[in-house]
Amino acid sequence: MATLRDIKRRIVGVKSTQQITKAMKMVAAARLRRAQENIINARPYSRKISEVLQNLLAIEKNFNNPLFVEREVKKVALVVVTSDRGLCGGFNMNVIRSVEEMIKTDLAPFFDQNNLMIYCLGKKGNDYFTKRNYPVIGSHPGIFSNLKFEFASGLVKDLTTKYLNGEIDKVIVVYNEFKSVIQQKTVAEQLIPILPFDSHKDESKQVDFIYEPNKARIIETLLPKHLNAQMWRVLLDSYAAELGARMTAMDMATENAKELIRSLNLTYNSKRQAAITTEILEIVSGANALKES
Repeated sequence: MATLRDIKRRIVGVKSTQQITKAMKMVAAARLRRAQENIINARPYSRKISEVLQNLLAIEKNFNNPLFVEREVKKVALVVVTSDRGLCGGFNMNVIRSVEEMIKTDLAPFFDQNNLMIYCLGKKGNDYFTKRNYPVIGSHPGIFSNLKFEFASGLVKDLTTKYLNGEIDKVIVVYNEFKSVIQQKTVAEQLIPILPFDSHKDESKQVDFIYEPNKARIIETLLPKHLNAQMWRVLLDSYAAELGARMTAMDMATENAKELIRSLNLTYNSKRQAAITTEILEIVSGANALKES
């Protein structure tokens, strides 16, 4: 049975943990504001460049580019985006479980034939899949401590080159999409080849601009920008979702610590009161024994 000293030590320990979780919550909240601004600012650019491409492709119907060609899939590249640090609830395990489910179902034939390649962005996913001998050919831990657009464009260039050379036939990105501070959604998106855009627009209302040098050249120029913007949006989404998950997890941990301290204080006071009562009874009993003698 725990003594009063043991309970007191545990209360001190829980209070120290509470201070840490509270500080981590405040740090995550401060970083989240900037991350949320970044993703909100990046989404309109990503949508607009997709819209411009969509309009151009609707007009230039004879345009051909390998990045739009859906060919027979023999090799698949899976880009897994997790965080570099833990203490963010189920943020990382949601992505990891989703990836493992894909490998067991849709991607099972490619995995069994060694035609699956995994790119791990973030330390947690890299550690998990590397230790379990998954085919990790791209490891990028520590990227979120200094997230830069150049990393996204470099990764896209590498994947695009391998796709054009026939080394891979499809690229799928799995990440947590930022919805709100308390909500993240695990998403699997096909990055390459580029899926057909929504074509339900009324062509009669489209304005036919004059393009220089020509539509095909503009589309060729916009394609890498489009892919870079999508990958950059994915990284910003994941980082904002990570901070939101960490802020929520640390808030819950702080509240749990508060409740545990309250419970320990009740136990401590109860035991202390019982000990004092026992001591008083012993003193009274001793005094009565002296009187009788």
